Amino acid sequence: MPMIEVTVPEGAVEAAAAERLREELATTLLRWEGAPDTEFFREITWVYWHEIAADRLAVGGRSRGAPRFRVEVTVPEGALSQRRKDGLAADVHAAVTAAAGLDPARALHVWTLIREVPEGNWAAAGETIRFAELKKISQAERETSVAS
Repeated sequence: MPMIEVTVPEGAVEAAAAERLREELATTLLRWEGAPDTEFFREITWVYWHEIAADRLAVGGRSRGAPRFRVEVTVPEGALSQRRKDGLAADVHAAVTAAAGLDPARALHVWTLIREVPEGNWAAAGETIRFAELKKISQAERETSVAS
């Protein structure tokens, strides 16, 4: 049930590249969570794309700085070890810089924030979702994939 929110200045990423980036970010997060890349898990992995007017971003309090990108990833607590968080952050950075045509060495132009929702604080369809239940569903999805 991960969510990804990407905030970008208008025009910083071309439409086709943005479409590919949203797909790549979902794929990347599923991989680092260890979730199977199935239709069920795709359906519960949402990517919100927020474009803001270029003059609405201030860098150092000054308008019209070079584009900056914020990627916020929200996952259930326990879904990502520190090793997985590190890998996710590196892959998100690479994907965003590639989509925007930026030199990957410009590290401070892409910030990734990983937020963990404590157990018992995430609900869907009117019911609290437990991480242990997601793990069971993940295992069942894997077994179904292998059987197919």
